[in-house]
Amino acid sequence: MALLFHSPDEDAQAWRRALLRHAPGLDVRLWPEVGDPAQIDAALVWRAPPGLLASLPNLRLILSLGAGVDAMLADPTLPDLPLCRLVDPSLTRMMGEFVLALVLKYHRQLDVFARQQREQRWAFTLPPQPGETAVGILGLGELGSHAAGLLRGMGFAVRGWSRSPKAIEGIATFAGPDGLAPFLAGTAILVCLLPLTPETRGIMDAHLLAGLPTGARLINVGRGAQLVERDLIDALDRGHLAHASLDCVAEEPLPPGHPFWSHPRIDITPHVASFSLPDSAAEGVVDNLRRLEEGRPLRNLVDRARGY
Repeated sequence: MALLFHSPDEDAQAWRRALLRHAPGLDVRLWPEVGDPAQIDAALVWRAPPGLLASLPNLRLILSLGAGVDAMLADPTLPDLPLCRLVDPSLTRMMGEFVLALVLKYHRQLDVFARQQREQRWAFTLPPQPGETAVGILGLGELGSHAAGLLRGMGFAVRGWSRSPKAIEGIATFAGPDGLAPFLAGTAILVCLLPLTPETRGIMDAHLLAGLPTGARLINVGRGAQLVERDLIDALDRGHLAHASLDCVAEEPLPPGHPFWSHPRIDITPHVASFSLPDSAAEGVVDNLRRLEEGRPLRNLVDRARGY
């Protein structure tokens, strides 16, 4: 079997080494060294150039190097073939760590103390107990469920909203359009971990933000296109929201002069919440390649109609 690897952001040689450790006979080709395109059976890609996958006449499987596949699905040249997203223990672990760090920042009022430092003001109040801080997770997929469990283990009052009903021990769950308003009303720190789909694009707009209690905080580690940026700035400037931490924005890199750079109630990180590590992710990739060869069901298959 021949596998084509392409990513402008990954260490291709590290991926080759990791893949060959799990499948020593695998023919791993690193783009642009494609060789004979007709020999390529599968492609493991991130931000592939439009038309690359369509140029492989005998391609049978597309494997995403990311948990989100929204950019790939937006490519009009994407072949109508099985598409699998990446589920990697290292990616899940790092996302949980990042969400926990930001929730603790807000729980321990570090955003407040940072503002007081700029004002040269020395003052403090005692922090609440974790059980008094309600953290709401928008999206209870692989990443959201893990983050919810991690926060619950720290003693936070955790709530979760998903497209369809889910039951998670120790988590108050809400689902569907009717469940969104009550979910938001009881959430002090909102964490977005939704996949980007037509339904979630722009979901965090003025209406949704107004459903949060006054003084709530927002953490977006989903996709930048899920947030209406002007509506966030308005909610912060009016004092309805206290602060926001954004790991993703609509245009990346964030353009010079964008108001997010200098807004006193917004913290920006450059889409660093979570990464897949070749040594831990390669096993799942090779497992799907074997399943393809043996005609067994593929893992983490994307439902193109849903977008995840």
